[in-house]
Amino acid sequence: MIGNDWDEKLKVIWDSEGFKKFYQLVEDEYKNKTIFPPKDHIFEALKLTSYENTRVVIVGQDPYHGEGEAHGLSFSVQKGVKVPPSLQNIYKELNDDLGIPPKNNGDLTNWAKSGVLMLNAVLTVVKDTPASHRKLGWERLTDYIIKTLNEKEEPVVFILWGNFAKEKMSLITNPHHLILTSPHPSPFAARYGFFGSKPFSKTNEFLKSKGLKEIEWDLDKND
Repeated sequence: MIGNDWDEKLKVIWDSEGFKKFYQLVEDEYKNKTIFPPKDHIFEALKLTSYENTRVVIVGQDPYHGEGEAHGLSFSVQKGVKVPPSLQNIYKELNDDLGIPPKNNGDLTNWAKSGVLMLNAVLTVVKDTPASHRKLGWERLTDYIIKTLNEKEEPVVFILWGNFAKEKMSLITNPHHLILTSPHPSPFAARYGFFGSKPFSKTNEFLKSKGLKEIEWDLDKND
């Protein structure tokens, strides 16, 4: 389904009767409603960031629910779409933290290519209906993804913004990983501790201390 090492890592999920039944529900939703992201982008995060290459995980909630926004990466929107407020705040913190100026679009594909798994906990959503596919069944898959990364011998940084993402913390038990938490970057919460949390520099300092390649956070560098 993915085309890289995630297929083997997730084989037990793909082959399970429970997932097959659940995915038929997803198929039916796409047939009967307007669902985002486009069907061929549901697993975009896994396609762009293989298990082996994952050095950082940024956990989001569910895809953006507006027309043309979601393309399978948490917090990211397609080029040509107005940058959402939460991502504007992420860019502001990136600038304050590392001096990288905000990009004029919200496409975070280059972070994914640099080793950041941009994983939403729920991978689909009904148009204009946030959280509409929460509890549909995606959590079983995404929890398993986090558990599988938890087993990785190479250290991984898990960035958990907001209470929803922090719910995943119980799945991360391996002490050689780093967990960074803060309030969500949304306009409602960012001023309560997201601003000034310096997740980008802390991530690279940790990776460097472990002898691992740092993340290229400057989105323009990989264009």
